[in-house]
Amino acid sequence: MSAPHKLPRYDVVVVGAGHNGLVSAAYLAEAGLSVLVLERLGTTGGAAVSQELFPGRPAKLSRFSYLVSLFPDQISKDLGLDAQFRTRRTASYTPTIRRGQHTGLLIESNPGQQTADSFQALTGSSREYERWQSFHGRLAEMAQVLAPSMLEPMVARNKMRQRLGEDVWRWVVEQPLGATVEEVFADDLVRGTVATDGVIGTFADLHDPDLRQNRTFLYHHVGNGTGDWRVPIGGMGALSSSIERAAWKRGAEVLTRAFAQRVRSDGRHAQVQFQHGGESHVVECDWVLGNVAPWVMHLLLGENPGPRPEGSQIKVNMLLDRLPRLRSGVSPPLAFNGTFHVGESYDQLQQAYVEAQEGDIPEFPPGELYCHSLTDPSVMGTLAMEGMHAFTFFGLHAPARLYSGHVEAQRDETVLRILDAINVYLEEPIENLISLDENGNPCLEAMAPQDVEAALAMPGGHIWHGDLSWPWSTNRAAPDTPAHAWGVATHVDNVLMAGSGAARGGGVSGVAGHNAAMALLEILGKKDRTRDE
Repeated sequence: MSAPHKLPRYDVVVVGAGHNGLVSAAYLAEAGLSVLVLERLGTTGGAAVSQELFPGRPAKLSRFSYLVSLFPDQISKDLGLDAQFRTRRTASYTPTIRRGQHTGLLIESNPGQQTADSFQALTGSSREYERWQSFHGRLAEMAQVLAPSMLEPMVARNKMRQRLGEDVWRWVVEQPLGATVEEVFADDLVRGTVATDGVIGTFADLHDPDLRQNRTFLYHHVGNGTGDWRVPIGGMGALSSSIERAAWKRGAEVLTRAFAQRVRSDGRHAQVQFQHGGESHVVECDWVLGNVAPWVMHLLLGENPGPRPEGSQIKVNMLLDRLPRLRSGVSPPLAFNGTFHVGESYDQLQQAYVEAQEGDIPEFPPGELYCHSLTDPSVMGTLAMEGMHAFTFFGLHAPARLYSGHVEAQRDETVLRILDAINVYLEEPIENLISLDENGNPCLEAMAPQDVEAALAMPGGHIWHGDLSWPWSTNRAAPDTPAHAWGVATHVDNVLMAGSGAARGGGVSGVAGHNAAMALLEILGKKDRTRDE
């Protein structure tokens, strides 16, 4: 009788080679653990990738995620990453029409006289700028407190409240964001420019009592203690590639086109079944880290995942032959260098939410237009010499329910409305500037939540993998395990969350990957590891 086949065995199997999974793998391999990372796609990086989308146009666009704020410098230092980031000259420009005249609000990345003058011209006084400076000064103080805590065991809620102070706590944590914005600011456009950070990928009324919008707002102001949103040089894929090299260098194995199908665990040992090369494979391990949405992890464990998360965004990637000219007369390189707000006054945001909640595509879709090739021309390759630029529109209040059953038709209708909304502020239709690929087709790609789910297996196309959580412990009792302390626990002892669905996950941050690795290393440092031979 032949001996039973012995399955391959690793200390850790990471499901998903998005940037968080790669961060976990690098830290754990550095500590001497054997690590296998399984990725169903042919490339790593998940949503943090750069791709040439249009035939004959060698521009590498950050197709899904595109800006970096939450990724801590400490992780880059720990892993020796060679990724580089550049701050945009302009933080934002919000065009509008006042008293029949085209104008707008310009905010510099380092606010100075130009920003002050823009507030004065828009509102007729300096009061709104003073309010803006005071409010964002308090948010900066909040970020300086919160950012370091993201890479530590979670702080108790009451302790964090004491650290942040009562004013910021009330503004951000206790009362709906809409109430805060209405309390602090008077101008409709200024209110909208501030409030938009609460509904990025989150379908919520600004007065929603469950405060989803507040948590999204908070995450947009925490990154690295500054809240700055930076452009990754070489595109988002350059960051993921740098993390992957760090993982390989430390001895982790990364297997692409490996589709995880099932995770079986008794809480101490686990088996992971996956498809690769047309065959089914099984590996044994002590620990499983899920760089997938919690909804997907439930499926892998053979459980009922509950309601599917619902994403709320539409993304449009474009190549333009040149920068559009603006009716306000502001310099295009200045206006488009940062976040160009479209339809994002306070009233417009609320109206769009009401329309989408009623099942209609917003008549004037709100969103943000980005031109990262102004900050990093390298993503355009030789096209930069021709004056071409890459543009991305990230549309808000576009819940997946709007596209159910009629994705293509409803998506196309949304794109037409988005282009019309942008054109309100341009001297010429943006359609006239969209480049053609080598086949004569417009260089334009649009993705509704369903398209994001199809491409990334991100349930519901939800960019946060589900509603974001507060970045501190909300339990009164002290956490009983390192996994709970680090916010990465599941109901299975040896299965940890290492993706955006973990506490303090979300965005391109690497925080969840780091924290899952730290929790596991803490566990292993407190007890002897046992393995079946």
